[in-house]
Amino acid sequence: MKKIISTVSAMAIAYSSFGFCGFYVAKADTKLFNKTSQVIIARNGDHSTITMSSDFEGDVKDFAMVVPVPVVLEQKDIKVVDRILFDKLDAYSGPRLVEYYDQDPCYAPRYYDYMVPAMARSNAGAAEDDIVMDSAAKKDYGVTVEAKYTVGEYDILILSAKESGGLYDWLSDNGYKVPDGAKEVLDPYITGGMKFFVAKVNLDNYQNNGAVPLRPLQISFNSPKFMLPIRLGMANADGPQDLIVYAFSKTGRIETTNYRTVPVPTGQNVPLFVADEFGSFYKNLYNKAWKRENQNTVFLEYAWDVSPQVTSYCDPCTGPPPMLDDFQQAGVDWVENYHYGYQGEVHFTRLHITYARNTFPQDLMFEETPNKENFQARYVITHPASSDFSCDAGQDYLKELSKRRWNELWTYQWLTGNAVTDHYDYPAEYNKFLKKENKKTGDFIPPFIPPQGNNGPDGGMMSIVLSFLTLAAVMFTLSRRRQPAAVA
Repeated sequence: MKKIISTVSAMAIAYSSFGFCGFYVAKADTKLFNKTSQVIIARNGDHSTITMSSDFEGDVKDFAMVVPVPVVLEQKDIKVVDRILFDKLDAYSGPRLVEYYDQDPCYAPRYYDYMVPAMARSNAGAAEDDIVMDSAAKKDYGVTVEAKYTVGEYDILILSAKESGGLYDWLSDNGYKVPDGAKEVLDPYITGGMKFFVAKVNLDNYQNNGAVPLRPLQISFNSPKFMLPIRLGMANADGPQDLIVYAFSKTGRIETTNYRTVPVPTGQNVPLFVADEFGSFYKNLYNKAWKRENQNTVFLEYAWDVSPQVTSYCDPCTGPPPMLDDFQQAGVDWVENYHYGYQGEVHFTRLHITYARNTFPQDLMFEETPNKENFQARYVITHPASSDFSCDAGQDYLKELSKRRWNELWTYQWLTGNAVTDHYDYPAEYNKFLKKENKKTGDFIPPFIPPQGNNGPDGGMMSIVLSFLTLAAVMFTLSRRRQPAAVA
């Protein structure tokens, strides 16, 4: 992945840590995962605004979207929005890699060196279809067309049905390509009294719009049910699918109630080479966590207070934070304009779900929680100091650096499952600066104690065995390197 570097917003810095130099290095976006759909949800009391964007590829005449909804939508409740809104939210909330720089351990800074950088940083800115319908209407499907609209490049129908077989036949006879497994999936929605939002492309409007990629559709409605129907999307799935949910609320994080919501491992120090492979690093990390959690967990990747009056949105940011126009497009209707500026609490949650029929048998049910704790999927690389390391503090630093780098390797393996045998020289890279009397401890390999809890990697026995096997392989390689050459 291309390395892009931008400075971090300034923060208050204590004397002992004035050397904070965190930079955004890389991000992991939705393009890493196959078959990824994205949804934006704004929830205000019983009012939901849902914006849907899929990864549809193919001829637009084959596009169709069927979404269960709790009520009959009016035309004012249906909109199209710019695709760029999803790109903004993805770029801003995606997992990120940051970098820091160690200070020269042999340099004794003066008072001026402490104060000037700290003060400087503290001041920095931070029509054909109608014919088909008429002919098909002669059959009794038990389907009622509750409403019919044209919105942007889409023809919209709101349907109700008495039974799934009739709805399936109606959709098929009216030119919608319905997967074979849809009947059994439709039935629970009909039994629950749900309506069906059905969209297909109006080809004339699509051509008049410049035949650009299909824009996301947005619907708004009132309902005490705070949910997202995903079962219908599994009817024609040939494997697990990825879903990214960008959710906004007044009160705090949004979490699922019928599945566990678990933070992805975060805050880990990883080797420098991760900067060149961050996309694959995060994909492997996520997939390992997904398997560890039995493939039926909703993962939290970001949560933050992004209210207009807030000045610190992330640490660091991978993109610009949502602005008022973005809030309005996403359906955040509770931000108000006062004479002194825009006000209103807005909490942004990013959830990542990888789902299949056998692991996610129910639709996603959500709740607004009072949890306002900030969270981000964030990984850290730290560059060694630039120095001759000749002082005693420099020699001690080199020993600690070697230990730190071993732990970075074990953490990398623990998080991703990737072997580290190809990187066994990484911890010893700076041992050339060790003085002769210190070199005997330069190849010390510390034991790795895995982090625990939600922010730590898996503690399974298999990972422990893997780590020790890798450690044995590295020590064997190092011992062979130290053997003296044979005498002829």
